[in-house]
Amino acid sequence: MSDTDKSPAFDPLALPAIEGNPYPPPHNTALAGRSRRALGDPRGLTHYGVNLTELAPGSVSALRHWHSAEDEFIYITEGTPTLVTDAGDQVLAPGMCACFPAGSGDGHRLENRSDAVVRYLEVGNRSAGEDVHYPDSDMVMRKSADGTRSFEHADGTPY
Repeated sequence: MSDTDKSPAFDPLALPAIEGNPYPPPHNTALAGRSRRALGDPRGLTHYGVNLTELAPGSVSALRHWHSAEDEFIYITEGTPTLVTDAGDQVLAPGMCACFPAGSGDGHRLENRSDAVVRYLEVGNRSAGEDVHYPDSDMVMRKSADGTRSFEHADGTPY
């Protein structure tokens, strides 16, 4: 998609897939096999984020986590990921969705335990600052109002 194309409609798979892992060691390889396409950014959405995320077989969406200030919504478009939450595991199918309200304390993530690609939309508000808690990983990410991020152990010592 070129910078001169300002149509509101576009093919999301034409956007470049971004692979990255924001976590510090020893968690810095946890997201191998996950890629995202930021769908709202190219057309100027600023109040909420929309990603088309793809999980290769055997990969995960994130370390199990919950947000202090951001609501999160996912909608499965392809494949059968397993949703892992405090309540246990649930296999999802295309057309299913899940909601994670800010501050819920319910750690969650998707795991692709299948042999096929999983794709899903993730939508969340863009809070100025927040904490993201990773209950299984002894980690908290602190996002400041200017967007900078730092990682700490649950006891507050830095990574």
